[in-house]
Amino acid sequence: MPRPILPLLLAFLACWTALPSHAGKYNSVLDIGDPAPAWKELPGTDGQVHSLASLSDAKAVVVVFTCNSCPYALDAEDRLIALTKEYADRGVAVVAINVNTVEEDRMPAMKERAEEKQFPYPYLWDESQQIAKQYGAKFTPQFFVLGRDRQVVYMGSLDDSPGGDAVTKTYVADAIESVLSGDELAVTETVPIGCTIRFERERRKRGR
Repeated sequence: MPRPILPLLLAFLACWTALPSHAGKYNSVLDIGDPAPAWKELPGTDGQVHSLASLSDAKAVVVVFTCNSCPYALDAEDRLIALTKEYADRGVAVVAINVNTVEEDRMPAMKERAEEKQFPYPYLWDESQQIAKQYGAKFTPQFFVLGRDRQVVYMGSLDDSPGGDAVTKTYVADAIESVLSGDELAVTETVPIGCTIRFERERRKRGR
């Protein structure tokens, strides 16, 4: 006997609506224009705890998922330091977040790196790794630019040269300039290039 069509249709629609409604071109979680996930009370190398809400006065916020153990992340450090200093007096906040939990990426090593490089931006650690998952971040370094209303306006790479030796397009800086001027962004999403974030398996977490 043929099955009724209506129940099958309703079941299909239920499954369809359960799928994520937003996904960027290169991000399976966030899309351009989505509200930025807010981190709360993440510890920093400065001994303080940090939250996105504390940056309410910033005209734009640059969030970068990074670490100590990835060559791509290390290659981006000097350019990120320069960018932070360039926009410090223009109301732009930069925040670096590390979610890796291997020994060379834990807080003691982060503090050593921050002191060695004299980072002019907060360097935070999220041992739970949840904030990276909420942003759909999968690589280090991976950048997100948040506008005045804390919606995502850009996500992807810092620029078009992972090693920094032949930069011709400064994606993050261009996004910042567009936010500050109120102009529409020419490029909103690029492919993030870097090392894969080392997400822990749930079984390993439960076994701790």
